[in-house]
Amino acid sequence: MASSITSKPFLGATKPNSSLSSDLQRLSFASLHISIKPRTLKKLQIEAAGSTFGNYFRVTTFGESHGGGVGCIVDGCPPRIPLSEADLQVDLDRRRPGQSRITTPRKETDTCRLYSGVSEGVTTGTPIHVFVPNTDQRGHDYKEMSIAYRPSHADATYDMKYGVRAVQGGGRSSARETIGRVASGAIAKKILKHFSGTEVLAYVSQVHQVVLPDGSVYHDTVTLDQIESNIVRCPHPEYAEKMIAAIDAVRTRGDSIGGVVTCIVRNAPRGLGSPVFDKLEAELAKAVMSLPATKGFEFGSGFAGTFLTGSEHNDEFFTDEHGTIRTRTNRSGGIQVGIFSVTLSLSICLPSNSYLESSVGYGYVLDKGVCNF
Repeated sequence: MASSITSKPFLGATKPNSSLSSDLQRLSFASLHISIKPRTLKKLQIEAAGSTFGNYFRVTTFGESHGGGVGCIVDGCPPRIPLSEADLQVDLDRRRPGQSRITTPRKETDTCRLYSGVSEGVTTGTPIHVFVPNTDQRGHDYKEMSIAYRPSHADATYDMKYGVRAVQGGGRSSARETIGRVASGAIAKKILKHFSGTEVLAYVSQVHQVVLPDGSVYHDTVTLDQIESNIVRCPHPEYAEKMIAAIDAVRTRGDSIGGVVTCIVRNAPRGLGSPVFDKLEAELAKAVMSLPATKGFEFGSGFAGTFLTGSEHNDEFFTDEHGTIRTRTNRSGGIQVGIFSVTLSLSICLPSNSYLESSVGYGYVLDKGVCNF
């Protein structure tokens, strides 16, 4: 549709001379119509933002599953904190794939390198660059993604949002992105341990229908060695065996099951968090729910607390033999009205992996539509 612009005489212009020819008058003072050819708008470009988290301690992760490598940039780390590649490698080795029969079979050493922010074994206060190369790149294994959307993966939604899909693996949506989180988390743990003696531990509390009973793991005393004592990382030996058996049973059928991971934080500075929008639960929820495949999140008793009455669900405060204010129970997960008080306890739900060994459920892209079979 053409656009029209109507011209008007300049301010202060004199009245036209009547002696001028009528043609000149019409040319000078008649409305001037200019037609503008409509411009074809380019497709809206959407930036791939969302790779940075934090304020004072700020983390940006980068890299794709089957690209050259992955890693992170950490800004806001205080200077003079002892830090080496070996410090990060401990946690990266725990995350590394191919460790046992119940994990992904991909083979990666996940060897990290520090390229900035550390000098002579201590942090300098400048941005820390951590890089981990991909050595087991198998992009050709994902060639079916060029014609099919995998169920419950990022293939379809990436295509809808960007018009470009990372055909070689899951791209930024892959669990390999968590390498940057693990490396930056290792740095954060060193800072917290150094300044306040804070400990952060996590263990598997449920695999499919095998659920650890309440109270079977004492959060004030459980250790990393207990958690690392078996391949499923459950500190309760009896239930660990049941979990491993449940995984093996479906693994042999080429299927998968999900579970729940429980995280505890001990000796954190009291008073962390703020009321209303900056509640500690809200800040942690954003970080945890951005993990790949995470679909559920709760503190303390979480959803189960809805089955309890108010008199059953409250956490009574008392002073222990060391003069420390504590609670007799921890159904609130260590946070009241958004502010930390005692040992923090949270759980995240990770449903079963949607990628199966069979092709059942794939959707083939046909003329801008999807035909499931």
